[in-house]
Amino acid sequence: MAALTFELQATDGASAARAGTITTDHGQIQTPIFMPVGTVGSVKAVTQQQLKNDIKAQIILGNTYHLYLRPGTPVLEMAGGLHKFNGWNGPILTDSGGYQVFSLAENRKLTEQGALFQSHIDGSRHMFTPESVMDIQRSIGADIIMAFDECPPYPSEYKYARQSMDLTHRWLDRCFARLAETPDKYGYTQNLFPIIQGSTYKDLRTASAQYIASKNAAGNAIGGLSVGEPEEMMYEFTALCCENLPQDKPRYLMGVGTPWNILEGIALGIDMFDCVMPTRNGRNGMLFTTGGVVNIRNKKWATDFSPIDAGLPSEHSQYYTRAYLRHLFVANEILALQLASIHNLSFYLWLVGEARKHIQAGDYASWKNGIIPVLKQRL
Repeated sequence: MAALTFELQATDGASAARAGTITTDHGQIQTPIFMPVGTVGSVKAVTQQQLKNDIKAQIILGNTYHLYLRPGTPVLEMAGGLHKFNGWNGPILTDSGGYQVFSLAENRKLTEQGALFQSHIDGSRHMFTPESVMDIQRSIGADIIMAFDECPPYPSEYKYARQSMDLTHRWLDRCFARLAETPDKYGYTQNLFPIIQGSTYKDLRTASAQYIASKNAAGNAIGGLSVGEPEEMMYEFTALCCENLPQDKPRYLMGVGTPWNILEGIALGIDMFDCVMPTRNGRNGMLFTTGGVVNIRNKKWATDFSPIDAGLPSEHSQYYTRAYLRHLFVANEILALQLASIHNLSFYLWLVGEARKHIQAGDYASWKNGIIPVLKQRL
């Protein structure tokens, strides 16, 4: 089958925003795009039918670390890969698990060979190497797979950030070598995205972006941001990375973020985003709406019989009222988690869709500057 392709279709004259189309063997993705996070093969509280028909998701994520531990690669291989296992027939991206190894796992030990860690589930010991992570992602069968990297914390000393970046680059070379040795398992092409690191040091970020660009991969990712640094610093380093990445390949800013983070990231030249925020915050009663941020648990919504979000063209958000959704949360009904998750994801997909329209219309920068203050309001 064919490797991933990216067609750049429109740019914004007043910013670096761009609209394009990514084509994979499981379908096309209109960019800029937000990708719902389905860590263990499931976007929490949302069915695949709802993702496709209600939320209008075009691509979802899985995670190597979590899927390796549960259900395990033997089960995934018997099923025919994650697409067959979870019933999602669109494109899938898998994170390599590097972030989880360094954030969730216990008693981890980093070496040139890889990362030794204990499972957060049962304490069993495991070793991830660039080679084994590529093998696991082969078994999962995602359309886009991520290189195994180390994500340094914020803040990091320069010496550590440099050593970490160099290690990530050496691991990347081993990822490419392993993929060249092993065929796709399920008859379609898997595409490796390298990850830029370098913490918050301009020379390291520039060097890493240039090294990643030299690999001529199908797409490129920016990691190690949105890990605690100030927003303005995140934007600064995102812009720096984009300046050193090719125009004709998609750019993925990992783990970002709020609606306004995404709009600013688009203005800097980012095409792809993911974050657990819409589902995690939704399950805790925080809704992102076209008029601002709503804490649906607040008593003020107890007799508000208006739609969850009258401005959002989503059946769920138009059909159910704020009063009813608040009641479900107060009563600890499971439906509350589902409706809030569907709403927030629908909002995120609507937002990037609107961004695309404005890029194509040539007025993205002015639209962004006007809508961000509205989205930030606390209602």
